[in-house]
Amino acid sequence: MSTWANLGLQDSDSPLMEQLIFFHDHALLILVMITVLVGYLMFMLFFNNYVNRFLLHGQLIEMIWTILPAIILLFIDLPSLRLLYLLDEINEPSVTLKSIGHQWYWSYEYSDFNNIEFDSYMIPTNELATDGFRLLDVDNRVVLPMNSQIRILVTAADVIHSWTVPALGVKVDGTPGRLNQTNFFINRPGLFYGQCSEICGANHSFMPIVIESVPVNYFIKWISSNNS
Repeated sequence: MSTWANLGLQDSDSPLMEQLIFFHDHALLILVMITVLVGYLMFMLFFNNYVNRFLLHGQLIEMIWTILPAIILLFIDLPSLRLLYLLDEINEPSVTLKSIGHQWYWSYEYSDFNNIEFDSYMIPTNELATDGFRLLDVDNRVVLPMNSQIRILVTAADVIHSWTVPALGVKVDGTPGRLNQTNFFINRPGLFYGQCSEICGANHSFMPIVIESVPVNYFIKWISSNNS
């Protein structure tokens, strides 16, 4: 999760988030190169005393500054398209989780396992444990197995919400009357925090998400205990 004065991206916990970070660094490097070049040219113009009163046009330089940006855009566009298709690819998910956005909480359904259902509310500050995170901890965490392909279906019961967990590279809008889906793969066990990132109302930032990633055998025990 993000901590104080953390200016960079969170550490990735899924292969898709790793690819998003790689693309971010790739695009940022190109932007830095463009900024340095344009800044250098503008700075040197202040000290350029040469004047050519017969200069009417420069077809060569106009061709260069038209073609070169197009080539640079290709270096950004092609990796972006590849990543876009990777994010939408669903590869035989092991677990399907359904998330329903309400004001101001989330509901979850494990439809693969006798339809386990529960609501997940933010824990108020006065009820928070000493080791809890204010505005981020919930009373019922989403338990999911690690090293498994997971599909999530997101919708909403009232207004538009957005189910977002930055460490997993997941951001899915929940729209009333519409079912959106995406997939993710958790690399390691742990707790991963997220929030509703859609402006769905005055208290939309108080809709936290907590995913508890556990080994598969622990997940099976958790499912069994909730089915009994």
